[in-house]
Amino acid sequence: MEIRTTGFGHPDAQQLAAEVQQEYVRRYGDGDQTAMHTDHFDPPAGLFVIGYQDGRPVACGGWRAKERDQDGLRDGDAELKRMFVVPDARGRGYARALLRHLERTAVEAGRTRLVLETGTLQPEAIALYASEGYVDIRKFGYYKDHELSICMGKELTARPAVREAADVL
Repeated sequence: MEIRTTGFGHPDAQQLAAEVQQEYVRRYGDGDQTAMHTDHFDPPAGLFVIGYQDGRPVACGGWRAKERDQDGLRDGDAELKRMFVVPDARGRGYARALLRHLERTAVEAGRTRLVLETGTLQPEAIALYASEGYVDIRKFGYYKDHELSICMGKELTARPAVREAADVL
């Protein structure tokens, strides 16, 4: 998989974002209502990437800068958003590769922690994040009071170069 920085406004990003919304509707009965704007993912305050396999967009994800707030977010936080792999490309390590790439770029941008919201009906996402060192944190954001919401976070540090090679599939 080739990971390209595209921006959230890119047509492939918008197509994948529409697909992830359909996934949320299937699992939860409604799409994600969190406010998302293309400029939230503009560097240096954010980043959005797409994973391509043989020229086809098969995965996406991004992060956007967050700062201290009443929900327990801290200066230096970045929020992970729209992590998604199309169904027929799952199980190949693409989500893990994207996650590691996004972590690395967040560190390079000076972010110190990645935080995210997910839901209990996405056990594969929860398992991925836990296996990469994410832990439960205080709920934040649009779904902080929703019973199916889970928030996780991970302190970011520079990674050894040897791990970077494993991120390219």
